[in-house]
Amino acid sequence: MLNIVVTVKQVLDPEAPVSTFKIDPEANRPVSTPGIPQVLNPYDENALEAALKLKDVHHCKVVVVSLGAKLAKAVLRKCLAAGADDLFLLEDELFRDLDSYCTAFVLAIAIKKIGQRDLILTGRLAADTTAGEVGSGIAEMMQIPSVTVAGRIEIAGDGVRVERVVADGCELVEAPLPALVTVSHELGELRKVSLRELMAAQDKPITTWRCQDLGIESLPIRRMRPLKLSIPHKETGCEIVEGVSEEEAGTKLALKLRDAKLI
Repeated sequence: MLNIVVTVKQVLDPEAPVSTFKIDPEANRPVSTPGIPQVLNPYDENALEAALKLKDVHHCKVVVVSLGAKLAKAVLRKCLAAGADDLFLLEDELFRDLDSYCTAFVLAIAIKKIGQRDLILTGRLAADTTAGEVGSGIAEMMQIPSVTVAGRIEIAGDGVRVERVVADGCELVEAPLPALVTVSHELGELRKVSLRELMAAQDKPITTWRCQDLGIESLPIRRMRPLKLSIPHKETGCEIVEGVSEEEAGTKLALKLRDAKLI
């Protein structure tokens, strides 16, 4: 059996209107409002889909791990509904607003505690921070090979074959197992989940681990701290170009565009 671990993060819906986002100025982080639902990080959904595609072909067990302070179980159960076998929640107040280094530190400990892990899959980055550091950090702490930005993943004997997405095309990389791969959106969206599958997932057990369950008494010193976080401010304006006729209005518009060096 191939044992696959997928890390997922819940984030504020990145597709929500900008006007619904609020910033906590003291904590320098976005805060949840009634207008923004919590969702699975889209890139982590790509990673889960990669695991499920391998499960379609090979005899696999897919374990999902999520880290946070107040995790929305209803959101994370979607992983079980899609086809994951087990769901582990690392939930503790100590895990609130961790930087990439501390996040990788805790996830590496949890993955080691889970046991057998042949392949670890993460999203290429998180939709909220867009740092893209946690996956490689886990691999470094676990001393295993890592391959980033995967658009396609195959199991090849005792190793993994990855088609990486690069600026001018793709490149093929092979690594021995165990290994970690960060998955890009090119691999495909997470398969659709039916209402029946969502309802069935409500009865599946979830394992929750606190700091003491992981043997963590304190976290390493933060390596990164945001100095300022703000919502982009955009101003738009509109100027009506009039004319006696359509031809005159068109001529005036062309002259204005030329003066603005847009044409």
